[in-house]
Amino acid sequence: MRFVLDAEQRMFGETLRKLLAGAGTARAARAWAAGDHGPGRALWSAVAEAGVFAVGVPEEAGGAGPLPVELAVAMEELGRAAAPGPYVETLAAAELLAGTPWPSRIAEGDAIVSLAVPHALDADVADLVLTADGAERQAAGEPVSSLDPARRLFRVPGDAGFTDLGALLCAAQQIGLGQALLDVSVEYARTRRQFGRPIGEYQAVKHHLADAMVELEFARPLVYGAALSYGTPDFARDVSAAKVAASEASYGLAKTALQVHGAIGYTDEYDPSLWIRKARALYSAWGTVAEHRARVMSAL
Repeated sequence: MRFVLDAEQRMFGETLRKLLAGAGTARAARAWAAGDHGPGRALWSAVAEAGVFAVGVPEEAGGAGPLPVELAVAMEELGRAAAPGPYVETLAAAELLAGTPWPSRIAEGDAIVSLAVPHALDADVADLVLTADGAERQAAGEPVSSLDPARRLFRVPGDAGFTDLGALLCAAQQIGLGQALLDVSVEYARTRRQFGRPIGEYQAVKHHLADAMVELEFARPLVYGAALSYGTPDFARDVSAAKVAASEASYGLAKTALQVHGAIGYTDEYDPSLWIRKARALYSAWGTVAEHRARVMSAL
């Protein structure tokens, strides 16, 4: 099985990365957490214009997909940028809503959809909230405390459980935010000086960062391998393996980033704190690590 992205897939990811780098995603995430959806909606429209939602929708519904590898590429970049909003939920819903008018709206970036898994992410801004009984909820429901303020959770009647596509896209998002945490931690270790030397020269810091990088690099092929198995009998097993590895890698990098940065890593004003909080929140999103490990074991 070949895991290397082709030229078009790499270009898609690079284009999206450049778009997000200049889009002020940290500012949008802080505004989103405060209930100001304006910057986040503008970002959503820009992502739609880049074709992200189209690759998750079949051609007969006005999309260009579903293309699971391209979706994983897109979600990795959105995770790297800590972009706020229910991107995973909307793309997973496009699969669940086949045969309705919703996928066409999703492909155009004209619909924001949330799923109760078990809590509905950003239900206050969603055009549609889905639950396991197939019901469509319009009311946002009751707010629920979240580990990540930019992930606004709401309790609604019913529970959609988790879909395998949603779990895969969440894992790809975790790979991206893990990479962002690794990059910012390495840069900080190069410039932060202690006892007259950059802290990155000390063995303890080097080893922490090296271990975290290895864990991330082992998780990434599992994510893209699962994307390649989309539509096969092995998809559920591969998704669960990918979600376990991505969860452990991204959460491990969050802890490493805190160790490298020290107390500054906790401060709200410091952008890496956005990624650190999101890593913990996504660790148990779309199925817990224990649930996904159990699925892998039962499939072996």
